[in-house]
Amino acid sequence: MQSLKLLVTSRRRDSLIRLKRNLSSLPINSSADDLQNQVLVEGKASSRVAILNRPSSLNALNTNIGARLHELYASWEDDPNIGFVVMKGSGRAFCAGGDIVALYHLINKGKIEKCKGFFRTLYSFIYHLGTYLKPHVSILNGITMGGGAGISIPGTFRLATDRTVFATPETQIGFHPDAGASFHLSCLPGHLGEYLGLTGAKLIGAEMVSCGLATHYSNTDKLPLIEEELGNLVTDDPSVIESCLEKYSDVVYPEKTSALHRIEVLNKCFGHGTVEEIIDAVESEASATNDAWCNSTLKKLKEASPLSLKVSLRSVREGRFQTLDQCLVREYRMSLQGISKRISNDFCEGVRARVVHKDFAPKWEPPSLEKVSDDMVDQYFAPLSESEPNLELPTKQREAFN
Repeated sequence: MQSLKLLVTSRRRDSLIRLKRNLSSLPINSSADDLQNQVLVEGKASSRVAILNRPSSLNALNTNIGARLHELYASWEDDPNIGFVVMKGSGRAFCAGGDIVALYHLINKGKIEKCKGFFRTLYSFIYHLGTYLKPHVSILNGITMGGGAGISIPGTFRLATDRTVFATPETQIGFHPDAGASFHLSCLPGHLGEYLGLTGAKLIGAEMVSCGLATHYSNTDKLPLIEEELGNLVTDDPSVIESCLEKYSDVVYPEKTSALHRIEVLNKCFGHGTVEEIIDAVESEASATNDAWCNSTLKKLKEASPLSLKVSLRSVREGRFQTLDQCLVREYRMSLQGISKRISNDFCEGVRARVVHKDFAPKWEPPSLEKVSDDMVDQYFAPLSESEPNLELPTKQREAFN
């Protein structure tokens, strides 16, 4: 018990040091009140609830939220009166991912250091969650995309509902699945991770629990009962929390149209070594069957950034042989390359076309797969320059459980 206390105290000290460093990247006009209100806290008998509170932006993540979460989680981990932690979102989303519109404007204003601060802060918190000493429950009631998956999937329990919608749509905006996505996508059955990462296809709650992205499923009308019972628990025992979640669980199965019912075809197509071969295989299946799923998949692949497709495929494939911290460190390098505009302007162009101006006609650079060189892809995975520090994670003090 004494050694556990020393470990927690050491982790607490290291977390506070990183928090002070991350807070230096917050916007100048960010007040303490802003920081507090974007993550609300509810105190329960033996737990704490972190509530993402930017409902008008679907609880999109920014540096403020990442820093606030890190601060709270570090303090709760060190508090012997707190047994476990719950996270949920306000409004109709759990979390729609990173605030890509804010990043878009920062990049266009040349404020790249603030963008780096965002990725550094978010990825550091994700690692903190992935190494958390106390049980964690994420209530994924609503939109759960991109970084929203990143701040929930590394935790102990993920509760999906009939309102849950999951996706990693980054290739559609000229980016790559990040926030630990190359780790959790690569752990999915067969080549489902490649399919989700390349197409940005959506999964609903029943599909999430079927493939392992969620640990439990309950209909939305049971959430008040679940939250009340969790709030009354006095425990730090994961099995007690799991029993509570299972008590209200519903048995569900993917719909007939689900990609999970096409796993053999999916594996056949997305198991190929290159994006070109994957698209050829999907085209062949679509021509032979005229299947709606094949046609939809082909459409998504052709709408995505060609460069992002190649980068994302390699990222998920590398993730199969890496730990969570290795994936986060690599994704940090990739994200910095993606926002630098040195290789391509696809991220800003994708956000402009799909979110800002909404003309849905991005002009990708390069415009086709055959014009994406191996060198361009390699640059995303290359070490950063000597003057650019890597993402530093406390791997010696906090060893990942997964």
